[in-house]
Amino acid sequence: MIEIEDLSKTFTLHNQGGAVIRVMEGAHLRVSPGTCVALTGASGAGKSTLMRMIYGNYLAERGSIRVAGVDVARAAPREIIRLRRETLGYVSQFLRVVPRVPTLDVVAEPLRAVGVEAGAARARAAELLTQLNIPETLWSLSPTTFSGGEQQRVNIARGFAHPYPVLLLDEPTASLDAKNREVVLSLIEAAKARGAAIVGIFHDAAARDRVCDRTVDVTGFTPGCAA
Repeated sequence: MIEIEDLSKTFTLHNQGGAVIRVMEGAHLRVSPGTCVALTGASGAGKSTLMRMIYGNYLAERGSIRVAGVDVARAAPREIIRLRRETLGYVSQFLRVVPRVPTLDVVAEPLRAVGVEAGAARARAAELLTQLNIPETLWSLSPTTFSGGEQQRVNIARGFAHPYPVLLLDEPTASLDAKNREVVLSLIEAAKARGAAIVGIFHDAAARDRVCDRTVDVTGFTPGCAA
């Protein structure tokens, strides 16, 4: 479901005389349906960079990133938008939504985007918000007013609302209490059971051991670093 071949990436620091930093070279990765792969490595090794390249936020210098047959490294912007709407979900650490949109509609939006009827989409959103212990009294409010932990849980609910075939998870259990951590791990396990291919960053070693089928140390993709 995810196939990465010979992937390389550089950043040009235009405010530092055009210095070129090579952050990844010759990366290869395969993630099959129903499996979860954890990216590991020290801070700065390139975990987030690789995730953002898979999602299409960063352009590749060389190589291919095939997600459900679409080469994100070469796809047109409209193809990437369609891929994100239908196939490729991303649960980041930070909630970014349009202000003043009620929480229930924020979570339901990915389902509405693929044509799910409003009532059914909101019912699924309500189910997830209940699972993640967001009080119903908050559902009509914008999540931009919520605490950090509440925003994280709304972000998770939004990311799992639509059954994306491919999921990218950036620290999905970070800062969660034991009860909500268990809910998130159960959601990941359910996604794997339905055949989702998942790539994640998990600093929570116990969570990683529970839901991930293998780990990939991205240090081996970083020029000048020992694998």
